[in-house]
Parts: sequence; structure tokens; C-alpha cells
Amino acid sequence: MLLYLLGMFGIAAFAITGVISSGKKDMDLFSVVFLGMVTSLGGGTIRDAVLSVETVYWVKDTSYLWVAFSSSVLAFFTVRFIEDRQTVFHYADSFGLALFTVVATEKVLNLGFPPTIAITMGIITGVAGGIIRDVLSHRPPLVLGREFYATPAFLGALLLVLLEKNVPTHEFNSIYAVALVFILRVFAIHKDLYYPSWLLYKKK
Repeated sequence: MLLYLLGMFGIAAFAITGVISSGKKDMDLFSVVFLGMVTSLGGGTIRDAVLSVETVYWVKDTSYLWVAFSSSVLAFFTVRFIEDRQTVFHYADSFGLALFTVVATEKVLNLGFPPTIAITMGIITGVAGGIIRDVLSHRPPLVLGREFYATPAFLGALLLVLLEKNVPTHEFNSIYAVALVFILRVFAIHKDLYYPSWLLYKKK
């Protein structure tokens, strides 16, 4: 049940980022809702397709689809009253990244795949929705920026795998992993955390 609820919150958070990212594009309601839904459902869809899951998760359980739809519609009518949309965007994106990464990692582990696959698919699921959103709304993809983005996702997925291996009966393993990703991402935003220059690829 915890995994299910976290997934729902992740979908709502990413749907909000999709709506906010379209705010300056003068899109109509249908286009904005579509972008919000693609953003929130895209990462998990890619995960299930790569792993050849029999039925994509939001097709099997349409509750995910309705949460994505309702969150996008609600965000469309409410974010216009928020002055600092960029801050809301970053926090919602960080929250969605954390939730999707951890939920995907745990789901892949539960499907019987090895930890390396679980971590890889957790990262892909966490960042894919944001990449789709940024490309469709003509924004520079956050994952390609200098700030930590994929790194917090990797560390959160790794933490979950280690916790599940060593203390599998602990009911808050996923919460700890989500908190790690979210905190690292927020620190990256506010403290401008990034790799040292010798680990950055720079053109001459």
C-alpha cells in the first residue's frame, strides 16, 4: 500500500511540473493536460516497456491515469494564482524524481530482477518523465544541467537496494530512500551542488 501511495503522489507531482513548464507557451487546456499526463506517466511506461511487463501499469490500474488527469486539470486552474512558480516547479520536480526513482526500484526488485537492473530502471524511470516534459516544452533538460539530478536518483536507488538487502522487514526503507533523493536535489538547487570541474566535460 505504501508503494502504491508513493506512486500516486509521484504522478501528481510530475503532472504539476508538466503544467507549470507549459505556462509561458499559451497552450490550451487540452494541450496542457496532455503534457502533464505524458510527464507523469512517461517514465513508468518506458520502464514497463523495457522490462516487457505484460500490461503497462496505468493500463492495468486506471487509477494512475485518473490521478494524472485530475492533477493536471487542477494544476491548470490553480498555478496561475502562484507567483513563484519556479520554486513550486523545482520542489515538485524533486519530489517526483525521488518518488518515481524509489517506487520503480522497489517494483523492479519485487519482480525478481537483480539489483543492478533495479537501480538502472529506477534512474531511468525517475528522469525520463522530466526529459519528455522538457523536450516537449522546449526547456533545457534538467538532467543535462550542471546541478546534481541523476546522481541523487542513483544514490537513492542504491540506498533502497542496500536497505532491502540488509533490513528487508523494515517498513520505512522506501521513505528513507525518497528522503535522500529529495534532500540531495533540494541542496543541489539551493546550494548549487555539482561535480568538481575535473569531472565536468567542457569543450575547448
